[in-house]
Amino acid sequence: MGDDQGGSVVISNATATTVNVAVVQAGSVPFDTDACVEKAVHLIGDAAATGATVIVFPEAFITGYPKGLNYGLAVGARDAAGREEFRLYLDAAIDVPGPETRRLGKAAAAHGSYVVMGVIEREHGTCYCTVLFFAPDGQLLGKHRKLMPTALERMIWGFGDGSTLTVVDSPYGRIGSVICWENYMPMLRMAMYSKDVALYCAPTADDRDTWLPSMQHVALEGRCFVLTACQFVRRKDFPDTVRVSLGDSPDAVLMRGGSAIISPFGNVLAGPHFDGETILTAPLDLNEIGRGKFDFDVAGHYSRPDVFQLIVNEAPTRAVVIKGSD
Repeated sequence: MGDDQGGSVVISNATATTVNVAVVQAGSVPFDTDACVEKAVHLIGDAAATGATVIVFPEAFITGYPKGLNYGLAVGARDAAGREEFRLYLDAAIDVPGPETRRLGKAAAAHGSYVVMGVIEREHGTCYCTVLFFAPDGQLLGKHRKLMPTALERMIWGFGDGSTLTVVDSPYGRIGSVICWENYMPMLRMAMYSKDVALYCAPTADDRDTWLPSMQHVALEGRCFVLTACQFVRRKDFPDTVRVSLGDSPDAVLMRGGSAIISPFGNVLAGPHFDGETILTAPLDLNEIGRGKFDFDVAGHYSRPDVFQLIVNEAPTRAVVIKGSD
């Protein structure tokens, strides 16, 4: 993976007309890095055993989406316990690349599958909500950092930049990812459509009834397949070292899933599932993409660039830029 994080558009070499895909709906082991990676490795194997060669995991699967935590925050105040909870979260996050990405890459290679994995990435003292793309040979192809954390997420995650609007090439067409409520950013969606994404991966923490129709809209708008993955998490999955303010019992469901696979015509091919952990699968007819673009190509013949144009800045933005001397 280069320093540009794979943000540039690549030339598609899609050759296949069908692909079996899997969406993993499972809960992470929050704040436990090794256990999260171990569970992910096993689930990659389980998903590949269904015949899937593209496998998508939820948002923040490694090392957990902190549903129900408030980190002791109030406007103008923080508490000591919340600082310690953040330190635990930061320590559990992973370096990219690093030993955890190497383990995940080996699992992808062992099963010859593309793997799209939601992680919490650490750089310096900041966490980022990130999606990683692994090739069937185990190579880390690139990453996407969430551009816009939502609500309290902004206190624990940094902001991505345009350098990781990553698309990776595959025999099944281009694979890209847009995380959770980024999918409600019309300009971000348009930027991804312009990259000719065929398999639009949407890891999320949104388990509401409104999520599925949102994903159907994306599939119809982009004339692409949408693979959306959400965790299934109970309060008891969190360690006793952190305070969880949601749920009235250890068995209370904090995130109920709702994962799904959707066709370019908005048809639900698998899911949504709300009853626990599962792996959703579907065979995809990739020719459906071309059939759909016959009458609607949002970044092509159905656009009006004489009226509307979108400018996207894919340059990396860094706090410190070191310039050489003359």
